[in-house]
Amino acid sequence: MLTRFLPFLSWARSYSRADMTNDLIAAAVVTIMLVPQGMAYAMLAGLPPQAGLYGAMLPLLLYAAFGTSNALAVGPVAVVALMTAAAAGSVAEIGGPDYHLAALWIALLSGVMMLTLGLFKLGFLANFLSHPVISGFITAAGILIASSQLRHLLGADISGKTLPEVIPSLIRNIGDLSLITLALSVVMLGFLFWSRAGLARLLVRLGLSAPVAKLLGKTALLIAVVGSTLAVWGFGLDQMGVASVGDIPRGLPQIGLPAFEIDLIQLLLAPAAMIAIVGYVESISIAQTLAAKKRQFIDPDRELVALGLANLGAGVTNAMPVTGGLSRSIVNYDAGASTPAAGAITALMIGVAVLVLTPLMFYLPRATLAAIIIVAVFSLLDFRALPRTWAYSRADGAAMAATMAVTLLIGVEQGLLAGVGLSLLLYLYRTSRPHMAVVGQVPGTEHFRNVTRHAVVTDPAIFSIRVDESLYFPNARALEDRIVQALADTPALRHVVLQCTAVNYIDASALESLDAINERLKDAAVSFHLSEVKGPVMDQLEKSHLLHDLTGQVFLTQYEAMLALSPEVTRDCLASKRCETLLSKA
Repeated sequence: MLTRFLPFLSWARSYSRADMTNDLIAAAVVTIMLVPQGMAYAMLAGLPPQAGLYGAMLPLLLYAAFGTSNALAVGPVAVVALMTAAAAGSVAEIGGPDYHLAALWIALLSGVMMLTLGLFKLGFLANFLSHPVISGFITAAGILIASSQLRHLLGADISGKTLPEVIPSLIRNIGDLSLITLALSVVMLGFLFWSRAGLARLLVRLGLSAPVAKLLGKTALLIAVVGSTLAVWGFGLDQMGVASVGDIPRGLPQIGLPAFEIDLIQLLLAPAAMIAIVGYVESISIAQTLAAKKRQFIDPDRELVALGLANLGAGVTNAMPVTGGLSRSIVNYDAGASTPAAGAITALMIGVAVLVLTPLMFYLPRATLAAIIIVAVFSLLDFRALPRTWAYSRADGAAMAATMAVTLLIGVEQGLLAGVGLSLLLYLYRTSRPHMAVVGQVPGTEHFRNVTRHAVVTDPAIFSIRVDESLYFPNARALEDRIVQALADTPALRHVVLQCTAVNYIDASALESLDAINERLKDAAVSFHLSEVKGPVMDQLEKSHLLHDLTGQVFLTQYEAMLALSPEVTRDCLASKRCETLLSKA
């Protein structure tokens, strides 16, 4: 029982020397990635570089203690950094005294929300973000992230949070670009893109084994950071217009709550909620994907608790909001991480880096960090998803397109809200118009299928309808109208059978509609029957007066209903596989 609240106890008891070796190797590789990425994502969020490094310390330790994924690498990520920049920038000027305070409260608020959702097992709320909406949002966010780095790549004063703001700013300031910065950016981008696959292949050709070459191939970020930093320092590029990171405070972060400003907190509640949901969805999808490869189980509610605590840790250590990162998690998995201890070891290594290496990063060019961001978000862009989704479902395609358009043109918060709102509206629209099929018996079987899709047998005195949706307030009237229409169109009608195969729930509004249907049919001397009612639905109906007032019966199967109401046609249909003669009899 204790391991449910303290998941680290489940693996700590059997932790072995082999596990430690695997975790050490994985932590070393992830640290090499995380140091430059952390600073880069802090820059993306409009925060000082150390905010990204601090986000990879206490948050990782907390996740290692309370998380359930062996491979998930928690820390700063691009999408959450962009959302943080948008949220903090809406209430304070970037670089101003209240900007970092806003980012800290975003981390704290999102942490509290995640923790609350996890403790009360409310993780299902994240399901309201459909996959098309998430996919469209992440693709659009990736474009905005890339566009936000143009000023660092070109060395020009390009600003803006959306494409309508960035593009005119780019046109106005393109003449002020720094050719040296541009050249450095091109070299860094070319090297980083090539190194994603080319560096490992080169190491294999040099004689290293494939596994070792693959691990060393992950050091490309370190090579880019060291090489570009030495170039700026050695050739004095900072005197020629190449912007560098500058002084990074040396030492571990101080722990403490940020200043309490109720007006600021109220403004950040909605953005923090969206960041919490997006961060959780991104993390849980990564964790479950990697866990499935080793047939491990991920507890979604425990993950919410762990991510919530990680963000609380970020908020009290001057860090930025954190969540699980895709690229680092894959590297962590590929490097052989055995337990969440790999994350804890990573945090300790980051701490050593902050104590020892920060003075050496003074000349690290911002163009290199921008290139790291561009390469990292490149994998987020999936332009083929929209036509693929549109071809399958125009409704989902419309939700994805709207999310992308609003995100790119108006902003990340508005885009996400538009996607969620449109998805909910489309869901209500679809379920308010449920698929309903008039069914008949397939000759030679006890099966009943749609009369418009199969050659089936029906009895003119019986109207059998199957509704392929749970019955609740938006769609209850549609079923009522369909049955009333059948009553008006079929003078010989004597029985109506509602086949409830796909009905998982009947709410109070739908119950009233069923009562109304029963009364209307009773007035027309027509019996109303139910068939194939599921157990939980029957339990609910037994608490109502419907079954007592029902003019017909409740049948276990549709075949039993037809056998009782039209025995001759039903038996003849079961005995024969010829449909034409039976149809003429009916």
